[in-house]
Amino acid sequence: MPDSAPATDRKGKFQPKGRMTSPQALNRLSALLADEMPLQHDRLIEYLHLIQDKYRHLSAENLSALAYLMKMPQAEIWEVASFYDHFDLVKEGETPPPARTIRICTSLSCMMAGAQTLLSEMQDRTEFSDEVRFVPAPCLGACDNAPAIADGHQMTDASTAEDIIAIANTPAPKSRLEGVITFKAYRANGGYQLASTLREAPERKSEMLDMLDKAALKGLGGAGFPTGRKWRIVASQPEPRLMAVNGDEGEPGTFKDRYYLSTDPHRMIEGILVAGHIVGIEKCYIYMRDEYPEIIAMLHEELAAVRASGLADHMEIELRRGAGAYICGEESAMIESIEGKRGLPRHRPPYVAENGLFGRPTLVNNVETLFWIRDILELGADWFNAQGSEAHPGFRTYSVSGRVARPGIVKAPAGSTAEQLIEACGGMAEGHHFKAYLPGGASGGILPASKADIPLDFGGKLAEEGCFVGSHAIVILSQQDNMWQVAHNLLSFFRHESCGQCTPCRTGTDKAVQEMSKSQPDTDRLMLLSQIMADASICGLGQAASNPLISVMKHFPEEVGTEAVTEQQNVGKHDKR
Repeated sequence: MPDSAPATDRKGKFQPKGRMTSPQALNRLSALLADEMPLQHDRLIEYLHLIQDKYRHLSAENLSALAYLMKMPQAEIWEVASFYDHFDLVKEGETPPPARTIRICTSLSCMMAGAQTLLSEMQDRTEFSDEVRFVPAPCLGACDNAPAIADGHQMTDASTAEDIIAIANTPAPKSRLEGVITFKAYRANGGYQLASTLREAPERKSEMLDMLDKAALKGLGGAGFPTGRKWRIVASQPEPRLMAVNGDEGEPGTFKDRYYLSTDPHRMIEGILVAGHIVGIEKCYIYMRDEYPEIIAMLHEELAAVRASGLADHMEIELRRGAGAYICGEESAMIESIEGKRGLPRHRPPYVAENGLFGRPTLVNNVETLFWIRDILELGADWFNAQGSEAHPGFRTYSVSGRVARPGIVKAPAGSTAEQLIEACGGMAEGHHFKAYLPGGASGGILPASKADIPLDFGGKLAEEGCFVGSHAIVILSQQDNMWQVAHNLLSFFRHESCGQCTPCRTGTDKAVQEMSKSQPDTDRLMLLSQIMADASICGLGQAASNPLISVMKHFPEEVGTEAVTEQQNVGKHDKR
């Protein structure tokens, strides 16, 4: 567990090495961080957010002062800050970026909606150069509203250059969520009765854990590990036990957690409280995407209401912000980030259930997984399982985007097919004919329309095709989409999001993108790169990054190298350093 006081191995008075810290900077930061004193090393990223929010960048002077206040080496502060995309580091003598940033998503669904052209058009304009900058964003978690455009990190309704110009010419609004079920409304409709029952009747914990074991609920962030088994494993570990909720859905095509959090957030919170009772959790950290500022603001308010009610007296809940790193969707990288470090995936074993946050046994659950806890424990495992079929029991939430008439969230039985999901979204968009689809976001591979009858669930026939459902992000492609260009976009995303820790992923994604950009790509070389990445990468990013490339070479060989592709503007994190 983190100590509330700044940790240091040094004896005597702390003396920083490197650049000297000015009294003015110390005074500024001391005032800004007054409510955070004494500073904790694990909250470093939170302090960086406060500085970035205040000054719109991280100056070398302010980082030097932060290092002094935290009794940390300046190099360590810089190392952490430079890892995350949402921090703008400014060295001595450099000009800070404009105070306002408009982000245009260039991930697959948004690329299909013309985002790259839109970005180029805005970057070519000069009238905003001193006040506004236009930058590419790898994914904003709003694929159903492609092209997704954010003012800072606040989502907008803009979709054209004219819309963006209008936004740039007006002050940035303070947006609030509309229609969210508040604590009062949730409780009035029977919410938190389950959590109250466990508080009053702890002897029922075993019964409810048995029910979760029976239910076909799995990790819906993408791993698919049985939830009941995971809770039982962590509960068997020595105290104190911790929990981390993964709300950092960065997989292109995925926006289901945004949906649940912006409509019915207390389902997740009650799931946390129930886990606290059943598993014996001392403290829970909710790790939320920085791209969801309105959700973060709402959660602060709603968590305060839960605490005031006394329902969370058995455990502490703390909300943490991510900072623009897809890799932190991987559970061990997320844990490193919560601890105030770079989000580098850990080698396993040990697994986080045994040795996770601060070296303690840690339960990690996805937002949607926790969403279903209340219904399962109130209505029964049989009810949940019956929502699907014998082969594919349970509910799933599919994020469907791309060339459909009505992109959005589809709640459907597990094992639903692409054909069924297209129908649920009103069929194909006008003028488009179904050609192919991504069954599991950017890393789940690509399948032709002829295989649209495959059940979209963990394992089974989908796995036999070399694909996986992951976070259930389905992107529909049409005859207007070139498969080689699609694969190039996805590989460029993975290159950008590689943490740079291991050579197979860092170098492999870079070389793959370079080879794919050639007029006559060497497919044998690409297959070799893919195999090396799959076999030798530390985490799932590198292991699965080449799936879309392999899929296109297998199912659409006639399109390999048929359309010129150019280097996208995003560079890899390892290249930035």
